[in-house]
Amino acid sequence: MCPKVTIRILSVASLLLTAGFVFAQTPVLDWRHIGNAAVEMSLPSVATGPVDRVWYSEDGSVLYARTTTGRIFETTDFEQWRRSTDGRISPPSAQNPEVAGAPEAGLRLASQRLASGRLYGVGRNAYRSDDGGLSWSNLTGYKGVSILGEWLSDVAASPRDPDEVVVASLNGVWRSMDGGLSWNGLNQFLPNLPAGRLLSVPSGSRGVRLSLAGRMAEIEWAPGEKSAWKPVNSSDVIAERDTRSALSGVLKHTITAINAVKDYIYAGDSEGRLIVSPDAGTSWPQEFKLKDKQADLGSVQAIWVDTNDPRVAVAVLGARPVNPQNTAKPTYVLRTMNGGVFWDDITVNLPDNAVAHGVAADRGTGAVYVATDVGVFFTMTDLAAAGRPTSWTSASEGLPSAPATDVKLDAGGNQLYVDLDGYGVYAAIAPHRLRDARVVSAADYSSRPASPGALLSVLGARVESASSANTVVPVLAATDTASQIQVPFEAKGSTVSLAFEAAAGRFVVGLPLLNVAPAIFVDPEGTPLIMDADSGVLLDATKPAHSGTRIQVLATGFGRVKPDWPTGLAAPLADPPRVVAAVHAYLDRIPLEVSKSELAGGYVGFYLIEIQLPRVLNTGPAELYVEAEGQQSNRVRLYIEP
Repeated sequence: MCPKVTIRILSVASLLLTAGFVFAQTPVLDWRHIGNAAVEMSLPSVATGPVDRVWYSEDGSVLYARTTTGRIFETTDFEQWRRSTDGRISPPSAQNPEVAGAPEAGLRLASQRLASGRLYGVGRNAYRSDDGGLSWSNLTGYKGVSILGEWLSDVAASPRDPDEVVVASLNGVWRSMDGGLSWNGLNQFLPNLPAGRLLSVPSGSRGVRLSLAGRMAEIEWAPGEKSAWKPVNSSDVIAERDTRSALSGVLKHTITAINAVKDYIYAGDSEGRLIVSPDAGTSWPQEFKLKDKQADLGSVQAIWVDTNDPRVAVAVLGARPVNPQNTAKPTYVLRTMNGGVFWDDITVNLPDNAVAHGVAADRGTGAVYVATDVGVFFTMTDLAAAGRPTSWTSASEGLPSAPATDVKLDAGGNQLYVDLDGYGVYAAIAPHRLRDARVVSAADYSSRPASPGALLSVLGARVESASSANTVVPVLAATDTASQIQVPFEAKGSTVSLAFEAAAGRFVVGLPLLNVAPAIFVDPEGTPLIMDADSGVLLDATKPAHSGTRIQVLATGFGRVKPDWPTGLAAPLADPPRVVAAVHAYLDRIPLEVSKSELAGGYVGFYLIEIQLPRVLNTGPAELYVEAEGQQSNRVRLYIEP
């Protein structure tokens, strides 16, 4: 255990209570990349998205790859890729002359021919000929399929070495240094993840899930993952497809977007219609289509519905100008507050090239976010009453320049997640939270009360001082966007009132108070802070726990300790105070032995729960949680090996 005070600031915050405190300006967002752009697909190495052309520079020092979206990337070390900024760079003309004895019809040959007479070609597989095309060796075929996956689109040989060859495919770029006898992917750092829909954001033991564009496939970046996105059961994607298909038959329109909350079902079609059922599909009394004489409305892309009041919804759809001279909007953002009886146009100042694909909103603050071809935009509007549309602001500073295909908020509305075409998922504090200060848990994303000694973050405020009744509350850290405090160990009663003096003014927050409110610390991807007790190594997918060993869980919210310990002071490294409450732990709901529960030595507000793992455990991911006085923590994912 490192003997120092560790401060956790708001990036793992969970909503407790609105403070009702408003900022005048929005600080710059600190975007962080969730995972990478690589997918595990049981190929020679990790894959990425489709690449249609590959070629070398004339001297062979640079390899270029063009994705099916038209972006060109280059690499000189055959590991790191960067976007090509030279507009003159383009692939050489494809050369596909007839060759004797071609192994496949339509074989595509490498555009850079080798003086030795060696040829490379691709079709369903990659091939090599050492005699000018008279005979061919299959380089990738195995049991009737290609080991590089489907759709081999292009092949290039290095001008410097005829044994160095690269192939482009549906799953990225592959390289061989021995004339095709073995292959290795160049996809780990190629930003070409096929952007689809954000299906879920981190919650408990579940990570970020995406659908892959153009495929009925679902992938997950699980908590603790370090290498690549992993395919998971695609039931959500398939269910949505089947529902759209069924509704298309019922409504006699091609349904392109759906969302259902309680008994309300919202459906959007390929011609811009919005159709609503308030009775779980028994009837469809509301049908709306915006009138625009300058444009033909395109398909409805996405619909957000308020989970508490499904009469409130926001939809995004596209438009096509009637003729090139028209200045019709390329996208529309529409809002309803009466279950689809009428929709207001709140598009106003979105840029002309901001074609929207996804939408998310926070009912409490009126924040609306849209994912567009030119990034993410947000506005603060009234989702409960009709009013004039408000202006949109870009939230894309700090993000790669790429189309945003979807956007989501976490359950508390604190974290904003964006899916960028090619790059994958990024997350940041939701901009509206920086205009509406809240007190949040410093450990996880779920809502829970405060408890004596627990760590809290004040989201959206630089706190200068804090107090509770006549007790000083220590401010452990403060920035322009967040501050961290510790609830006094002396706090009593059913509520705790916290008064804050902040850079922008004074405000008071009342929180429910329990003896214990346990929460396991997780990072922004949902990875729990769990260590091997003997080595101190943090455990994740690459460093799993082992049967029969001890693990240490870092948590907060376990209440009072014995002997009493001062609030705001780091716990001692030797013989730290013990938790008063009885602590229990469960792995896949099976009770475990808790060998130690105490303050974490060298830390403020952290508790260390040491757990003995059984000698016999199932291998793979398992769900862990801790409990005290009937209060359960968040569920987290722990990887197990024998």
